[in-house]
Amino acid sequence: MDTIGLPFIVFVIIIALVFDFTNGMHDAANSISTVVSTRVLSPKRAVLWAASFNFIAFLIFGTTVAKTIGKGMIDISMVTPTVIFAGLIGAIAWNLITWYFGLPSSSSHALIGGYAGASIAKNGLGVIILAGWYKTLIFIALAPLIGLVLAFGLKILSGWLIYMWKPKPAQVNKWSRLMQLFSAAAYSLGHGGNDAQKTMGIITSLLVAGGVIATFKIPLWVILSAHGAIALGTLSGGWRIVKTMGQRITKLQPIDGFCAETASAVSIFTATHLGVPVSTTHVITGAVSGVGAAHRLSAVRWAVTRRIVWAWAFTIPAAAAIGAVFYLFVSLFLPA
Repeated sequence: MDTIGLPFIVFVIIIALVFDFTNGMHDAANSISTVVSTRVLSPKRAVLWAASFNFIAFLIFGTTVAKTIGKGMIDISMVTPTVIFAGLIGAIAWNLITWYFGLPSSSSHALIGGYAGASIAKNGLGVIILAGWYKTLIFIALAPLIGLVLAFGLKILSGWLIYMWKPKPAQVNKWSRLMQLFSAAAYSLGHGGNDAQKTMGIITSLLVAGGVIATFKIPLWVILSAHGAIALGTLSGGWRIVKTMGQRITKLQPIDGFCAETASAVSIFTATHLGVPVSTTHVITGAVSGVGAAHRLSAVRWAVTRRIVWAWAFTIPAAAAIGAVFYLFVSLFLPA
């Protein structure tokens, strides 16, 4: 800390919380798109609903994902505050680029990409802990498939139940709208529980690298500030991506929204328990596609989905490239 200075540590913490805010802003659509597109909640009420559950998630989930991000993917002994600063800039830059074009790419993968790119620029490939990357890279492929299959199954099951009980359409709609409030809450809880932990891991790594704390133990103020930042980001909206997620992939009814959100929540809860920094964007997009496919394959606008998949494929390398270039630049002026 003598060479880098406490003011810079504080500055990078603020940058990390800005990333967390942009994560909430970028992923707000994931939390509210289905509940808005089915008209169960207005956009304003939906973001308040989602942000509330983003914040209180710290009461339920632990810090396993934060530990994976903070010390399980990059060798923390080779990391400096400047590396973390450059990695955050890479992640924020990619988040803003995809937000501008209305693409629901993964903030999680932007973060690990930016962090990895800056770390490699300083230390080479030896800084990477391969064991920590396996689960994350596997879930890049598995996450949307899990969401798709679960949502498809839930939609088929609900269809059979409606066929057997033969309730009136008004009754189905009434109960679906009520259930979607709970499914939207569960999804937002999972989103906050998984995504806020990623920023916790980065900030705690920064505190260790800067010599502020001796061991990787996440302080309570870091937990609360990370959840607060992502909740405030969710409150800010993300309306460009709402349109893509809620309307362009497939048209949704309340029962569809319930199936998509429930499938996503189950997937995210499982990943968080396993300590996997899963992409909540991947999961909800797969789930929405699964619900549409349960109606008929042509109900899903696969061209939009393919465009989203391309954004996913480019996220880690693009954020890594930005993080690496920014590190090489700022290292000319700051202690490397």
